[in-house]
Amino acid sequence: MEMSILDNINFNNFIGHKTIIYGEINTGKTEYTAKFVQFLLEDKQVNPKATTILDFGPKLKRIKGKKIGGKIEDFYKKCKICNYLTFQGEIIPPRLNAKSRNEIFENANHNYLLTSKVLKKFIKKPTNILIINDISIYLHVGDKQRLLEAIRKTKTFFGNTYYGNSIKSNFEVDFSLKERLAIENLLKEVENSYKTI
Repeated sequence: MEMSILDNINFNNFIGHKTIIYGEINTGKTEYTAKFVQFLLEDKQVNPKATTILDFGPKLKRIKGKKIGGKIEDFYKKCKICNYLTFQGEIIPPRLNAKSRNEIFENANHNYLLTSKVLKKFIKKPTNILIINDISIYLHVGDKQRLLEAIRKTKTFFGNTYYGNSIKSNFEVDFSLKERLAIENLLKEVENSYKTI
């Protein structure tokens, strides 16, 4: 079921379901995700160690007045008390830092090496709740089936992903098309999808 996300959304509706929010940059995807984590810990008082967070978001940047990237902890510091799986190294925004098509795929492969490690770690030792920030970072070259395996091991899944046209350049049309198709296919696999506006 696809819906537009609203400020008065009821987070209770996400408990026990698989949900993805998706949309353009600067539409609050990471912030909504952080609010859901806050809701779990403070309102529902879930066990933090029963909640795994995989944060694939690059560092928050401002480009032409718009926020791009960002991590859950940028909006809710207390998220670190959860089962917060980390990796060594930084996520590279594939397109923003690339000067050629080859560099885009080099950056995407770098990100895959980081994100796939923590995804595998989660699959080996899953928790009831899984939160993923910036799913597209993994899906650029990652295996959708591996991601779905992780999602299916949880009772509650909440993730967000970029899905838009704002981040682009002249030499990466095929990269963006692959990204859009991967996200569209993923959305068909979850119960609820909400587009941020």
